[in-house]
Amino acid sequence: MVDICTIGHITLDKIVTSQSVSYMPGGTSFYFSKALLHADIKYKLITALAQQDYHIVDDLQAEGVDVDILPSKHTVYFQNSYSADQNHREQQVLQKAAPFRLSKMPAIDAKLFHLGPLLADDIPINVIEDLSKRGIVSLDIQGYLRRVRNKRVVYQDWIHKKYILPYVSILKANEFEMEVVTGQKNAWDGAMYLADLGVREVIITLGSEGSLIYTGGTFYEIPAFKPTAVVDATGCGDTYMAGYLLKRVQGSHVEEAGEFGAALATLKVASSGPFSGSPALFSTLLEHGIVG
Repeated sequence: MVDICTIGHITLDKIVTSQSVSYMPGGTSFYFSKALLHADIKYKLITALAQQDYHIVDDLQAEGVDVDILPSKHTVYFQNSYSADQNHREQQVLQKAAPFRLSKMPAIDAKLFHLGPLLADDIPINVIEDLSKRGIVSLDIQGYLRRVRNKRVVYQDWIHKKYILPYVSILKANEFEMEVVTGQKNAWDGAMYLADLGVREVIITLGSEGSLIYTGGTFYEIPAFKPTAVVDATGCGDTYMAGYLLKRVQGSHVEEAGEFGAALATLKVASSGPFSGSPALFSTLLEHGIVG
């Protein structure tokens, strides 16, 4: 039994900003795992990579991450292009990896499973059903809304949402994804819509405006901290969720967990690449209102 198990592809990312062009590993599972390097929990990552890219996992394992790799002919290859407004990006998919089929999944029990699909066919819905029998399921919904057309990522509603969301206890969407899946422009209305479909904790991230958490009929408005600089927003939502779920699995209230996640995301946006600080350090920063 592990505390948190993350399932998702690690990508090869080309990140283009107004300041630079860089190449690095990415994807929900990568940014999430890096943020939990120093966490005092039992953690496991399940991912899929082409054999020539196993060095990415070697680096994670050397840092102490327990990883299971499913074989894939290709590794996912994304290009993320940001304008001066880091809340928005344009994506291209240059390569796709094999999906996480239930028949190929290792047998594992966890208190909490966090699923980070990057594209609509990454994680078949029967995997969600199966995992919900073994632990709490947390889902970053973004991948189920993404289709690839002529290498470009386009968004459309998730046709299976009404069937599968009752199996999901915690769901994270950014403001744009919320509108795609709910048809609502207002975050409060969108959160209630998703809760009415059976999600216990709904998290709507609002970029520099903070985040909104809805659970048990109560809204919690989580402010964003001001970063020292805005360098690279890639992986901020994943870093937020790593902080949030770490605190939740340790027994913290949703508001405290949201504030901790927001603090980690703020520190991540101020530098290129994944967050890699100590959660103990940032608990102290959060306690004293010092972030950055």
